[in-house]
Amino acid sequence: MKRVRERWIVVAVVALTVSVYGGAILASLLPKHLSLDLDATTRQSKLPWRPPPVSSIPDNPHGDSIRRGALLFDETPLYAAAFTGAKVSCANCHAEGGIQPLASPVVGLPAKFPMYNERAGHMISLKDRVQECFVRSENGTPLDYDGTEMKGLVDYIEWLSIPQPGRRAFEGRGLVKLPELTPDPIHGGQIFAAQCAGCHGEDGQGKPPKFPPVWGPQSFNDGAGMHGVRKMASFVQHNMPQNRMGILTPQEAWDVSAFIHAQPRPAFNTAYKKF
Repeated sequence: MKRVRERWIVVAVVALTVSVYGGAILASLLPKHLSLDLDATTRQSKLPWRPPPVSSIPDNPHGDSIRRGALLFDETPLYAAAFTGAKVSCANCHAEGGIQPLASPVVGLPAKFPMYNERAGHMISLKDRVQECFVRSENGTPLDYDGTEMKGLVDYIEWLSIPQPGRRAFEGRGLVKLPELTPDPIHGGQIFAAQCAGCHGEDGQGKPPKFPPVWGPQSFNDGAGMHGVRKMASFVQHNMPQNRMGILTPQEAWDVSAFIHAQPRPAFNTAYKKF
């Protein structure tokens, strides 16, 4: 009886070993497109991300703050006039109310903070990041950290970022990655005249609030992220012109961004360099 039991144990061990190794060998022989990817299968089975419905905004003071933030996001110089020097709105750089993929969307942004900011040289909060936009892109002054404007913007961004069970996570954070190219600002001027002046004007002053000025006294200052040629090129290549997105080549995006970079604009107020 003992020998029978030992024999069955040996058989079971051998069978298990063959099963494990055989499975591993079989998996390695499968074509890559047939490999089991449970994560991918799960992603495909979920519905795509969508903006939260307006009906989900509560009818209370918190909801009022979200709605105020949405208005401020889309027309910043109008709803935060005391803090803006430029005719530039949040939505001009964070397109479609902050939800357009690869246009610096703000969906999911709260979970990224606190974070280390290389430009500032220290850890920052989401509110600090909002302040950066006001003193640089808006060429303005910092908001009151506890004021209605700051609360509205943060509440709006957090509302856009509410988790959506059964749906995939938002995809397309940040900007497209372009190859490092040598820009030609002279050619960029020709691109601007042909592809950009129709909305932003030959003089670059735009038609606010939809089309912001891209240089001059009412544009972002030289401390703004968009003043960097690489960053502007990444934004422009994927998102401009708005009615023909993606028609510019990476080289054309670099060229027109270098042309805009060379135009006059306000100087950053170094009193706000902590932002």
